[in-house]
Amino acid sequence: MTDQGWLVRRDHGDGVIELQLNREPVNALSAAFLMDFAGEIGRLGQDDAVRAIVISSALKVYSAGLDLKEARTFDIPQQHAIVEGLNVGFLAEFSCPKPVVAAVGGAAIAGGLFFVLAADFRVGNDRAQQGLAEVRVGATFPAGPMEIARATLDANLLRRMMLTGQPIDAGTAHRRGVLDELVEGDPLPRALEEARALAQLPPRTYAAVKRQIRGDTIALIERQMAGGANAPEGGWFNEETRDAMRRMIG
Repeated sequence: MTDQGWLVRRDHGDGVIELQLNREPVNALSAAFLMDFAGEIGRLGQDDAVRAIVISSALKVYSAGLDLKEARTFDIPQQHAIVEGLNVGFLAEFSCPKPVVAAVGGAAIAGGLFFVLAADFRVGNDRAQQGLAEVRVGATFPAGPMEIARATLDANLLRRMMLTGQPIDAGTAHRRGVLDELVEGDPLPRALEEARALAQLPPRTYAAVKRQIRGDTIALIERQMAGGANAPEGGWFNEETRDAMRRMIG
C-alpha cells in the first residue's frame, strides 16, 4: 500500500500482482495520485519477480476522472501539475514492459478511462460504462492521453466519444473493442486468469513485441513532454472551462 493508501498491492502468486485503485470515493484523479501510480507501475515494471499486473478498483466506480469541484479552482501551477500527472501516469502504464490487465468493475470516465485504454487486456462487467467527457467540461486532452487514445481507439469511435463527450455502455464498449471481454459480476477473477496466462509468455519477448506495437506512440509522447507539453503556456484551462465545469456539477 502507498503511504496515502490510494494504491493497494496484492500478490496473487505466480508473479501476478494486483494494483488496486483506492482513492475514495470515486478514484478521482489528482496530480499526486497519478504520480504515485506512475511510480508504482514503474517499480512493478522493473521487478523481475513480477510477471503480470492487474489494475482493479476497490470502489464501485473504476475512476470518475478529475474532481471537478476541486479542479475548477486550479491556478496555473495546479493545472500544470495535473497535466504532468496525466501524461506521466498513463505513459508509465502504456509503456510498462509487463503485461497489464484492467479489471473494470465500474464506470471509467474522462481521464479515468485511460487506466483502461493504457492496459494490454481489458475485462469489464455490465457496470463498466466508458466515456471521454473532456469536451463537456471545456478541457482539451493532454499529450499523453491524446496519443494513447489515438493508438487504442478506432477513428470513428474516437470521433464519437471525444466530440460528443457522451459515454457508451459496457456492451457497446465490448463490441467496439474498448473492452476485450464482458463478464457477469466481478471481473477480477477473469482478469487474474488472463494475467496468469500472459505471465507464462517469455517476458523479454513480450516486452519487445509490446515496444514494437507502441514504440512510436511512446516516443511521440516523450518528445511532446520534452517540448513543454507538461506545462502548456497559459495553463490547461481556457475561458470556457470553469463555467463548463460548474454546469456539469449542477
